[in-house]
Parts: sequence; C-alpha cells; structure tokens
Amino acid sequence: MINQGVKMLDNVKGWLKEIAEVGLLVIAVAVVLEIIFGSAVPFIGIGILDNITALTSQLGADGLVGIITIGLVVWLYMRR
Repeated sequence: MINQGVKMLDNVKGWLKEIAEVGLLVIAVAVVLEIIFGSAVPFIGIGILDNITALTSQLGADGLVGIITIGLVVWLYMRR
C-alpha cells in the first residue's frame, strides 16, 4: 500500500518536471521569436521580454528578497 503511494508520488513528480521543462522551452522559444520578429508576434499575444524585464526590475527593487527568490528558483532548477 505504501509502495503504491510512493510510486504515485514519483509519477506525479516526473510529470511536473516534464511540464516545467516544456514551460521553460516555450518561454525560450517565445523570447527568440520576439527578438527576431519584434514584439508583434501574432500567436504569442504578450510581450515576453517586457514581462521578463518588469519581473527582473521588480525583483531588483526588492533587494534581498529578490536575490533570495532568484537563488531559490535557480537551486530548484539545478536540483532536477
């Protein structure tokens, strides 16, 4: 019974890792497309670079909290 629960959690963790990886790839492709074609990429509909710039400046304005947050995100990504 416990072994099935562990297998299920491992399965869910695998799915979540794959979803996160696909999400990062989609973001990377969107950034490249926006660099190549400008901010008017019709099928994306949002300014990815503008959002990343705003997020970075907001984290930078928050100082230590932003540094800790970025460090945590990098640690979680590298841990996979």
